[in-house]
Amino acid sequence: MHHTVVVNARAGTVLEAGAEAFAARICAAFAGHGCSAEVKVVHPRELDDALALAIEAGGSIPVIAGGDGTINGVLPILLQAECPVGILALGTVNVLGRDLGLVGSLEHQIEALCNGQPVTMDIGRVNDRLFHSISGMGFFSLMAREREHARRRFPFSRAAAFVFAATRSILFTRAITVDIRIGGERRVVEADAVLVTVNSFEGADWRRSQLDGGLFEVHILNAGGLYSRCKAALSVVSGKWKSSHNLISLTGDEVTLTRRDDRRGHITFDGEVERKGGQLAYKILPRAIRVIAARNQTV
Repeated sequence: MHHTVVVNARAGTVLEAGAEAFAARICAAFAGHGCSAEVKVVHPRELDDALALAIEAGGSIPVIAGGDGTINGVLPILLQAECPVGILALGTVNVLGRDLGLVGSLEHQIEALCNGQPVTMDIGRVNDRLFHSISGMGFFSLMAREREHARRRFPFSRAAAFVFAATRSILFTRAITVDIRIGGERRVVEADAVLVTVNSFEGADWRRSQLDGGLFEVHILNAGGLYSRCKAALSVVSGKWKSSHNLISLTGDEVTLTRRDDRRGHITFDGEVERKGGQLAYKILPRAIRVIAARNQTV
């Protein structure tokens, strides 16, 4: 099997190794499993065009390499693709990579990719914005912003970056009042965070047992001040976040979030943060894309 691998040149692992060395490592890993690969290392602004060309050219399996934000950015291309697309997870969190069973070293991921099978996935849409895994506001959105700053400040230690980001998020999060409509139910809540996930996440490593369940899960972290946010940060690390007394989880195929203060706020989409105001209407695009996974459709 031949693969055309489109790599985000700004991914941390690429910058550390150097583009040529990283491309050579990819080619060697594919060759070690009886496959071949052509690697294209491109600037983030060129990822859409490069991936679209790889898909349209045919004759090889297209692969996109980058973190959750990179995958988020090419979702419009994946929606139009008529063939399954492989993913190599090069980010810090790699939520989608873990869900697809693509974990560990680059070589382990490539081995899994060579032996993987296509699966279909639901995609979320917020107004005109797509996301594949997680969207939210409040504490978790601030965590995403601070994590990006911390990665640049502590490139030598992910643990130090997490502690720095969590500390600043705990100190600077302010409670928000949100009007939530889901599954015919309406709630007005004062919350430190509201998190919307495509299908249900479980366990310490935040994995989804099903990628095409056709539902959102909404997690509301009730406002509780510094102590509550400290417990939330610790529960994320320990995997006990779903059992938190301050957390309420609801499910539905459509969700609407409206901030009562009418202010533009930071919203995270798969780790990418934007400022948005007004009503946020979440809709599921069922079984919208096909990707290659080292796991069954439903575990």
